[in-house]
Amino acid sequence: MQISPLYLNGEWVTTGSARNVTNPATGEVIGAISLAGRDTVARALDDAHDAFSKWRQLPGRSRGGYLNRIAELLDSRKDEIARLITLENGKPMAQSAAEVALSADHLRWFAEEAKRAYGRIVPNQVDGKRHLVIKSPMGVAGAITPWNFPLLLAVRKVAPALAAGCTVVLKPATMTPLCAVAFAECVHASGLPKGVFQLVAGPASEIASELLSNPICRKITFTGSTEVGRQLIAGAAATVKPLSLELGGQAPLIVFDDADLERAVEGALIAKFRNTGQSCIAANRIYAQRGIYNRFVEAFVARVRQMKTGNGLDPGVEIGPLIDREALDKALAHINDAVERGATVLCGGTRIPPETGFFLAPTVIANVPDGAVCLSEETFAPVAAIRAFDTEAEALEQANASIYGLSAYVFTQNLDRAFRCIEALEAGSIGLNDGVPTTSQCPFGGAKQSGWGRELGIEGMEAFLETKHVAMRLSAG
Repeated sequence: MQISPLYLNGEWVTTGSARNVTNPATGEVIGAISLAGRDTVARALDDAHDAFSKWRQLPGRSRGGYLNRIAELLDSRKDEIARLITLENGKPMAQSAAEVALSADHLRWFAEEAKRAYGRIVPNQVDGKRHLVIKSPMGVAGAITPWNFPLLLAVRKVAPALAAGCTVVLKPATMTPLCAVAFAECVHASGLPKGVFQLVAGPASEIASELLSNPICRKITFTGSTEVGRQLIAGAAATVKPLSLELGGQAPLIVFDDADLERAVEGALIAKFRNTGQSCIAANRIYAQRGIYNRFVEAFVARVRQMKTGNGLDPGVEIGPLIDREALDKALAHINDAVERGATVLCGGTRIPPETGFFLAPTVIANVPDGAVCLSEETFAPVAAIRAFDTEAEALEQANASIYGLSAYVFTQNLDRAFRCIEALEAGSIGLNDGVPTTSQCPFGGAKQSGWGRELGIEGMEAFLETKHVAMRLSAG
């Protein structure tokens, strides 16, 4: 079995310990990843710090050139890397291919943004003085990424940090590290100077502790659960370390009577079932207005029953396995809780063969009552909970009744209502008649306990820049 190495200071390093990587569709061990301890992470931070002084001095156009070359290398290996994502994550091949394509798009977007770390000149208010506002890279950034979009979310952090002039130490999820290694291979082949990007893997608590406590690490960017986000916030307090956090979600999707039914059904399918429901922006709660409720549910369930579940490598598969047994058990527990409280399972609701994989039949639960766990906790699975509502005010009240605020979706053809909803919804990203709102050019992040800060768009690079004010007193002419 091949053990994938770490990428440290421009070298490939295999350590004395490793963790197996398992295909969630088959239970087969498909590889392993070398593991780093705190001492290795500390050395990586030292090397990143050494590389920072030269990297930050490169013109933005030059830094962008490296990002464009990495994007080209990703494109040249897109089929191979997409297959790797499916093998370690389980998602259908078409979705893995889309992940590689969007990752390359992120790189190209920030390659251009690297030229645009604009400051400004502020009109003086005192004779003989001038004021400048300039942007400077923060320094060494630590990036911690999850397993559900293992390539995309790594690139979403690495690309803007490099564009800003920061150096990066990336820690991918140990369940899905192999595509991160493939990304590091592309970085290496691009000729990026050593130490500017490094890849470590290992126990999350150990690596996070080093990133939090080591003063060389000037910024941590993290995507993952709200629970872990809270721990990072507590750990960062001692050194007042800046954090960017993209945390959990519990997205509402509202379908009004006047919605285009076909568009609403297709949008809800994508928003709910993409990546087997294992997405922070997945539509966990679907609210359909009374006048369209029966027609929407009938059409939605009919389409869900047609979805093919299986190994993501097989043609036509739309739903792959959940990442592990714990995820499967949690999803079944959410379904059972809703049923015990009076909800009705309209399709799915059970585990399906093979027993070696973690497959759950795509599920729709109707008439989900107040208090059901799936209405308050994130259901990271292909489980859609549907409720009816009567008024716009009622829908908005229920949609906002959550500690989370990452994303929300609205389907309506009434322009007045659309504006009222997008202004009232407490979410960082809103899809209006759109089940896939995320794009490289626009900011992404959450409100409430869904996180701090924004990724992507012009805001994505801002997250890695310090703002400096310079006051200049001029000599008399």
